[in-house]
Amino acid sequence: MVTAKQEEKIRKRKKERIATHLLPWVTAVAMFIQSLDGTILNTSLPVIARDMQYSPTQMHSVIVTYALTLALFIPLSGWLADKFGTRTMFRIAVGLFVAGSLCCALSVNLLTFNLSRVLQAIGASMMVPVARLAILYQYPKSRLLKTMNFITVFGLLGMVVGPSLGGFISDNFSWHWIFLVNVPIGILGIFMAKRTMPNFKKAVGRFDFRGLMYFSLALIAITMVLEIISTGLTHWMYILGGLLLFNLLAVFYYIHYKRTEKPIIDLRLLNIKTLRVGLMGSLITRLGIGGLPLLLPLMLQTGFGYSASTAGLLLLPSALANVAIKPFMVRIIKALGYRTVLISNTILLGVVLVILGFVERDTPLGYYILLMVFYGFFTSIQMSAMNTITLVDLDENTKSGGNTMLVIMQQLSVSFGVSVASLVLSFFQSDAFDMNRTQPFHYTFIVLSIFTILSSLTFSRLSKTDGSGYV
Repeated sequence: MVTAKQEEKIRKRKKERIATHLLPWVTAVAMFIQSLDGTILNTSLPVIARDMQYSPTQMHSVIVTYALTLALFIPLSGWLADKFGTRTMFRIAVGLFVAGSLCCALSVNLLTFNLSRVLQAIGASMMVPVARLAILYQYPKSRLLKTMNFITVFGLLGMVVGPSLGGFISDNFSWHWIFLVNVPIGILGIFMAKRTMPNFKKAVGRFDFRGLMYFSLALIAITMVLEIISTGLTHWMYILGGLLLFNLLAVFYYIHYKRTEKPIIDLRLLNIKTLRVGLMGSLITRLGIGGLPLLLPLMLQTGFGYSASTAGLLLLPSALANVAIKPFMVRIIKALGYRTVLISNTILLGVVLVILGFVERDTPLGYYILLMVFYGFFTSIQMSAMNTITLVDLDENTKSGGNTMLVIMQQLSVSFGVSVASLVLSFFQSDAFDMNRTQPFHYTFIVLSIFTILSSLTFSRLSKTDGSGYV
């Protein structure tokens, strides 16, 4: 006969199993709405500018404000999660993101729009880092690849679906719905987290406020430089001044870090080879592929004359390919190893970029769709492999810091990728070259393919056995 106490234990274990099963879905929701928000706005800014009676260049401040706020608050995410608990901070973060999205939809001018984006970015800076940290604390390393593989799908889906959804909404509905779509998804995430996310807490030292100021201001300085570069090399004094400020703040932080027992970002973690290679590889690889979410819709619209909706729909095959390859990811990495997968897959991504350099307006649709499918396959493999190799050798004491470093590097690499793509495109569109509307895109893709292929050298520093015990 089962006693009441035994029944309670059974119910508790059942609840824990359900929570363990659903936790990746909570993280997936967070990754989806954050990546969706990061790309859906790009195709809709001209419409918003027209409605608010601003020029499109004035609306660029909305992108810059969001990026700077992320740079300021991302380093805080790990410390806050360890101090107050993963579930508590995740629900607060999603709540701020939802509130910011609602305020964006209600904005009436550029000032209120920028302030709303600040609120939204504060939530976004903690939402995914805290959710992924809960994953790291909850699951053993043997399940890390499979779990991270699952949640990465939704991040990639948001990036690819964003331009098409933004174009569709802009063409057929009010731009306000671009932000309102976040509200029900975010509320769902808050309720799911209450039932499924453990409230992991860790002992933390005194808050490193000085370190946060040095590190975050350095991130803001380099982010500003990247934003300025993305508009072209016409503001040399601002670029050089920003680089000087970044280097000074980086030196100040390094001196502070050497004197501090528990710095906000522990650079000693870079002694872990897989973390170091994963972070560097993630940065360099995205120099090549990070600008594609910007370049592809731009080429299809301004180069080929497609509408925003059509340009977005032509990106959907890559989203479907992202999902289709995921069930085979663990087997691929287990059979070939991280080193072989990352080197060969990075080269294959570069080949796809080369081929994109020869796509024309009259290219058969089937050929283009096939190319997008391969791009989706290789991007999906790349992101999953890079993210997991970065985290596999972290222990209980280094998971929080390593996860924060990965998020920072991902954010910087996205900015680097967009800036490099914009700079190369503006170079070929300059008066120095006599080109038609599509040729600058072709040459830009070829240059980016060279960056991507060369980035495969970074992963050659891995040994054949790195990460082999976790797949």
